[in-house]
Amino acid sequence: MDITLRVNGATCTGSPEARKTLADFLRDDLGLTGTHLGCEHGVCGACTVIVDGRAVRSCLMLAVQADGSEVTTIEGLAPDGELGGLQQAMWDSHSFQCGFCTPGFVMQATALLRAHPGAGEQQIREALSGNICRCTGYQSIIDGVLLAAERARQS
Repeated sequence: MDITLRVNGATCTGSPEARKTLADFLRDDLGLTGTHLGCEHGVCGACTVIVDGRAVRSCLMLAVQADGSEVTTIEGLAPDGELGGLQQAMWDSHSFQCGFCTPGFVMQATALLRAHPGAGEQQIREALSGNICRCTGYQSIIDGVLLAAERARQS
């Protein structure tokens, strides 16, 4: 089946097999390897991308289901190589260690802050509760998102 979608602002077309996941389409067909595959069961959150404004697990969504959609991956948050506000705040807060889970957390937090710019700690914790990190104690991740929200309110 032929599909057309907008990925990070660019129109992309392809002919993925009906069983190919959006994660595999992004990585293999489009070369966007920032979307990581962890569990491939939708549990860890490493593959989170934004589809039509909502954070989704791209390992659970078929590429053909994204036909006609607007998709944002981690690469779309820094198209010119400059960190976005959330990314900078997470860097400043030393939010991550190994970095494998980073794209999923950043995409989940991006979707949250776009929908709820004034999100507080409890709302952030709840939104990120489905993402797994094996390196941090999570507090530095929460601190980074809170810092980004605070900076956004001040600007």
